[in-house]
Amino acid sequence: MKKFLVTAALLATATASAQKTQLEFWTISLAPLFNDEMNRLVTQFEKENPTVDLKWVDVPATAIEQKLLAAVAAGRPPAAVNLSSDMSVKLVQQGALEPLTLTDAQRKLYFASPLNTFTFDGKVMGVPWYWSPKVVAYNTEIFRKAGLDPANPPRTIQTLIAAAKQIKDRTGLYGFMPNINGINMLYLFQEAGLPVLDKSGSRAVFNSPEHVQLLTTYVDLYKKGYIPEDTMRRGFTAATELYSAGKLAMLITGPQFILRVENDNKDIYGVTKVAPYPINIAGNVIHTGLMGFMVPKGVRDRSLAQKLALFLTNDVNQLQFSRVTKTTFPSTVKASTDKFFKQGGADAVSQGRLVASTELKKAKDLTLIYPDASKLNKVFKDNIESAMAGQKTPKQALDDIVKAWNASL
Repeated sequence: MKKFLVTAALLATATASAQKTQLEFWTISLAPLFNDEMNRLVTQFEKENPTVDLKWVDVPATAIEQKLLAAVAAGRPPAAVNLSSDMSVKLVQQGALEPLTLTDAQRKLYFASPLNTFTFDGKVMGVPWYWSPKVVAYNTEIFRKAGLDPANPPRTIQTLIAAAKQIKDRTGLYGFMPNINGINMLYLFQEAGLPVLDKSGSRAVFNSPEHVQLLTTYVDLYKKGYIPEDTMRRGFTAATELYSAGKLAMLITGPQFILRVENDNKDIYGVTKVAPYPINIAGNVIHTGLMGFMVPKGVRDRSLAQKLALFLTNDVNQLQFSRVTKTTFPSTVKASTDKFFKQGGADAVSQGRLVASTELKKAKDLTLIYPDASKLNKVFKDNIESAMAGQKTPKQALDDIVKAWNASL
């Protein structure tokens, strides 16, 4: 009899577990630093939704798009997926995401600008999560060796470039590694107050003399050895590695990546100070990439998937995520007012958070929406690389891109 009761109890437990809804949510490159916080979210959601078994899956940034498309094609997508704004543009165009149905009250939880970033043709395709305006982490020892004042870092892009040249000329070390690989030059154009598309959004216009001059500035820096050789190939990843190794004077970064410097090299972290991202006066805007949660095409229970996306990005959880990362900022109105974001400190991470909090008013995700984004972005990337390699003049490269874009637009 006792054996029968134990067996019955085990069967009941197995049946109850089998009846639970299995859900997954995917994030980008948060493990292992933020495992505890992600596991807390899983536990809390399961507590609020006892019929759900929730699983967190972390995916490298380089693999997330293909992995998601494969999961959608196989009919086994996660309930919610973390995507950046530029990823979401491509996946919306490929029909891989479901629109959300938000009430007015739910919309008002978020700042209008981040929510608009994930709104396509009037449909909300995702809810915003975290973002971090760029800052400049700089090595005070290299500044001193180059004859620069660590108490007076560059405040504009123009003075930053002048400082970078002085650093290379006097120390042999690189001053900075601009974020110009991929399609990042599109953001630099806009930060400089230069348009990418005309007002109708149907024609590319970034081959004016002003655009050519801006691209020429970076081509010249590259040709003359003022920026590292693998700038176009490895971009931000290489910049973080060089800075942590003491071979780069200034790291243009989201403040969350200063944590990586702290983990990689305590000595370099100890001589690091943080300054605001040097604006281009003409634009007075800082491109700030936004992360969000989307619901993929083909989820079995759209309302439950949306409930999960809203849970992950609610006020309480956005604030808690910021407290754990120490350096990211919420996209919800209420969480952003917390005094946590105004707390300074002597260490670089605290400085980064305080500096970035003052830049939020200039922060804007400058990702543009246009048809055939994947194809047009490749044309842009290939031609910019040709200009950097000296295979085309900056003018020829931009003319060729604009011609190809306008044939498609």
